[in-house]
Amino acid sequence: MKKTSLLTALLLAASWAFAGEGMWIPMLLQYNEKEMQEMGMRITADDIYSLNHSSLKDAIVLFGGGCTGEIVSDYGLLLTNHHCGYDHIQKHSSVEHDYLTNGFWAMDRSQELPCPGLSVIFLREMRDVTQKVLYNVNDDMEEKERQRLINDNIKRIIAEVEKDTPYKVSIKPYFLGNEYYLLLNEEYTDVRLVGCPPSNIGKFGGDTDNWVWPRHTGDFSIFRVYADKNGRPADYSADNVPYKPAKHLDISLKGAEEGDFAFVFGYPARTSEYLPAIAVNQEANVIDPIAVDLRGKILDIYNRYQEQDRKVRIQYASKHAGLGNGWKKWMGVTEGINHFHGVEKKRFYEESFQQWALGARNRYLYIDLLKQFDQKYKELEPYRVAYTYLSNAGLNIEIIDFAGNFNRLAQVTADTPQEEVDRMIASLRQASNEFFKDYYQPIDEEVARTMLTEYLKHQPADFRPGFLNEINNVSQYVEHLFAKSIFASQEKVNDLLDNFKPNKIKKLQKDPALQAYQSMMNFYRDEVNPQMSAINTDLARLQRLYMKGQMLMEPEKRFSPDANFTLRVTYGKVEGFKPQDGKNYRHFTTLEGIMEKENPDIYDYVVEPKLKQLYNRKDYGRYADKDGTMHVAFTASVHTTGGNSGSPILNADGQLLGLNFDRCWEGTMSDLVYDPDICRNISVDIRYVLFIIDKFAGATNLINEMTIIEN
Repeated sequence: MKKTSLLTALLLAASWAFAGEGMWIPMLLQYNEKEMQEMGMRITADDIYSLNHSSLKDAIVLFGGGCTGEIVSDYGLLLTNHHCGYDHIQKHSSVEHDYLTNGFWAMDRSQELPCPGLSVIFLREMRDVTQKVLYNVNDDMEEKERQRLINDNIKRIIAEVEKDTPYKVSIKPYFLGNEYYLLLNEEYTDVRLVGCPPSNIGKFGGDTDNWVWPRHTGDFSIFRVYADKNGRPADYSADNVPYKPAKHLDISLKGAEEGDFAFVFGYPARTSEYLPAIAVNQEANVIDPIAVDLRGKILDIYNRYQEQDRKVRIQYASKHAGLGNGWKKWMGVTEGINHFHGVEKKRFYEESFQQWALGARNRYLYIDLLKQFDQKYKELEPYRVAYTYLSNAGLNIEIIDFAGNFNRLAQVTADTPQEEVDRMIASLRQASNEFFKDYYQPIDEEVARTMLTEYLKHQPADFRPGFLNEINNVSQYVEHLFAKSIFASQEKVNDLLDNFKPNKIKKLQKDPALQAYQSMMNFYRDEVNPQMSAINTDLARLQRLYMKGQMLMEPEKRFSPDANFTLRVTYGKVEGFKPQDGKNYRHFTTLEGIMEKENPDIYDYVVEPKLKQLYNRKDYGRYADKDGTMHVAFTASVHTTGGNSGSPILNADGQLLGLNFDRCWEGTMSDLVYDPDICRNISVDIRYVLFIIDKFAGATNLINEMTIIEN
């Protein structure tokens, strides 16, 4: 009989507290099946994840390393969010071909656009390898020795499995290192852009509406996965053919009704729900406010310049979206944690944990955990603050960050093999082309003045990069930086790369932008990282024990592991919410709300003329709801996080209802503290997606590929 680890046994034997919370491991979903079916699910766990036949898992991909996508046709057609495809839409955009503004639709496969560097990953199998990974490991070991044994075991297990599989093999920790699962993945690297709506649809509401409800964003884009003639992964080639999946998702036109069962299947990135109170407080009330303040100042600068110049708006669209997403989310985290007393609730729970730890002699490992957490997080705080300023202030100065790409080249000597130098030059030339395509120096100069001023104001002279202490006047330094650095000029960078000789190293080493970068990295390497790493090593041990202790203390509770960018199932109900007294949100929005928000003077609220025409004629085709309106988005009590962007939200029959793209503002705290009454995920209604593809874009060639269920 196969043995299971202690925590797996607890997981399988226990019942969970309430629907909505938890990111569940697909291969163990049979233990959630009864609960899911009682909530309304009409399929089985085996329909969702199976090794014996095709299942829903075969239609789900990790998209681009940071989002989720789903296959919706037998020809590799893939849906994800507009913001997930944004980088690749932006890279294909120019003033002449402004796909961000105007959208893009391939009316046949010859028009589909290759996306170098974009890949998708399919999970083929999961295996529990906890006992093998933890062989000869125990909790009394020194942490370094423990981790050395684990790493050795992992290497041995992977090497054994790799002999018999064509797939990529990895092993990930779950339950904060108490359990381990092996993943067999297959990566496809020929992925092409097929379609995207104009940003006034795909990003309607922009940063103003980001993270909030009601929402009216058609957040989707379309790609296609290609394979070689045998269906295997292959780099881009004109000879490649559309990938034929083992399974693609059926699409429901029935819509999402209040109280319906729904589940999300995707790749949540990171949650930290089992942290102690002091850690949650540090994140919400120390670190996040610093990052919000710094990013907010940069975004203000971006906004002013983007409003004045169409080319600059395109160049900085993706950068703005990247900065703005975290900026607004972290504001919501701080507000949510404090408003819903998340830290206080954690402390109340810790009192119970401490009493449990004191209740038996064999719980000695847990008695001082909370006291040690307090000590270690207080030690960690100044280093986290220093890192936050370095990453959000220092390295958000583009010229300095770009100069860092040349750090290795600055170390070249006469003894460096020429082929190695040639590889560096080729890579740097590509990086240079990409950088200057989307670079506007006046923005960077203003960002530099603002960020350096903030850096000097808030970080002590004895604990910051050395170059900052040489700045007497920020404006003069910035003027010198951009006048003297070659990295402000593509012509000068290209001249360096085209005519590179080792005797030019000294000039490169004296470049002020590269010197600033090196100063930051030296500070991080010598003063910040060693201390952070040591403290985090201690915290990892404490957190692992705390996780194990919580599961032992509450054997009746079913725990789900924190998100770690592996495939998970989360489930709940389609429902609205009451964020505060006097507010009561219904679960859906309609096209009428877009018309109510329309403001031609604000870019985020411009309505496409054709969309307005369709609305005025009520020309919704078969995609209208039974109430006659065009539904745009809906909310559900399903636990999601970053990485779930683009994930399918599915109905009781496993059919596609929509694409998850966000959470409500009040519930962004769910990465740290989950509240079932207030945490809601937001999805674009698949009927609105199809309406835009069909009625707005006229891309019926794509509609015809899909399997659409009318009732």
